[in-house]
Amino acid sequence: MSIVNSIRQQFVPITPEGYPFIGAFALIALILFWLWSPLGWIGTVLTLWCVYFFRDPPRVTPVREGLVVSPADGRVSQITTAAPPPELGLGPLPLPRVSIFMSVFDCHVNRSPVSGRVERIAYTPGKFFNADLDKASVDNERNALVISTGGTRIAVVQIAGLVARRIVCFVKEQQPVGAGERFGMIRFGSRLDVYLPPGSMPQVAVGQIATAGETVLADLAHSDTGRAFRAG
Repeated sequence: MSIVNSIRQQFVPITPEGYPFIGAFALIALILFWLWSPLGWIGTVLTLWCVYFFRDPPRVTPVREGLVVSPADGRVSQITTAAPPPELGLGPLPLPRVSIFMSVFDCHVNRSPVSGRVERIAYTPGKFFNADLDKASVDNERNALVISTGGTRIAVVQIAGLVARRIVCFVKEQQPVGAGERFGMIRFGSRLDVYLPPGSMPQVAVGQIATAGETVLADLAHSDTGRAFRAG
């Protein structure tokens, strides 16, 4: 392995969405240094945090029909059954739902949970409650994607949180997406809900840390009755 490749592996790519913010933080840090050096160091720390926030590390996605992978880095905050938001067009019946909460320290680049075609994109304005609250799924600002895959449909909903004020979507309706492919991001702390087909058994546990594009949330191709989990 060359020295250049070794050095490159030490640096995590930054999503282009982050460059304006990083530049603004760096400029403010320089101004603060000019005013008073202790403030400049605080600005430097915040700039480094901004670089860390907008990181976009490569991921290794398991590829097999039926696998549903996590669309976000973060903590599995809820596993329940709930009626999907009406704008998804998935009907009024409750569906299995896995919610993943992203803190301001998690990578906020979102990845497609399955391979398929983006059937619908629906943006809904709303409030900015704490994204960890159950009512955030209905009341908060959100952007929803319905992806048709293998004869069924998976919905993934980007939900703005108490601090997050900007939902970004990189894809368009009718566009094909691959499992683990980047489809958007949220700034700066938020949540994603994944609605699974009826009868699906989530393969994660509440409190588990999920990795976008890698952690398997469910396996639709197998009639697994679910897994047991213990904390250790």
